[in-house]
Amino acid sequence: MSERTGIFAGDNPFELARSWLSEAEALEPNDPNAVSLASVDESGMPNVRVVLLKSIEDDAFVIYTNYTSAKGREILGSGKAAFVMHWKSLRRQVRVRGLVKREDGEIADTYYKSRPLESRYGAWASRQSQPLGSRDELMAEHAKVQERLSNDPDRPPFWGGLRIIPVEMEFWADGEYRLHDRFKWERATLDTNWKISRLFP
Repeated sequence: MSERTGIFAGDNPFELARSWLSEAEALEPNDPNAVSLASVDESGMPNVRVVLLKSIEDDAFVIYTNYTSAKGREILGSGKAAFVMHWKSLRRQVRVRGLVKREDGEIADTYYKSRPLESRYGAWASRQSQPLGSRDELMAEHAKVQERLSNDPDRPPFWGGLRIIPVEMEFWADGEYRLHDRFKWERATLDTNWKISRLFP
């Protein structure tokens, strides 16, 4: 598509997303990899929260979470998720909708080992999304975990990655007078080619 020049140029949406994120990393004051992640519960009620995107692979976007958390249960229950990355510094955003698979093998183990030790203990200590009486209760549980586990704890079996494999991606850039530029990449199945279209702002 001849129109897709400049920041929208390229034939690979994952490379394009990585490029935009790389630009944001040089400008955003905090967490350029923050995404607003959406899911739905069993009744169809939507839920959204900000999480950190940990990697953009050749075919997926990867986050990590407690699988028993609200987002873990909702996303694994439906097998679908959506998120948006928005950078005020760049005046751009990337929207993604897709299917989800667990990432709980060696890649998840390696990422878990890369986290600070206190954060690794925290993954064991937190019953994420469950009611908590006080912060003291959380800190006491964290201390118990430290006593029980080694200085190199294994990844909890209930904690790991979620690979979001897109069927739709949209790249948006701010335009003067709200005449924004939007390009949507979509495919019917994961093994079909992308169709790219420009959208009205």
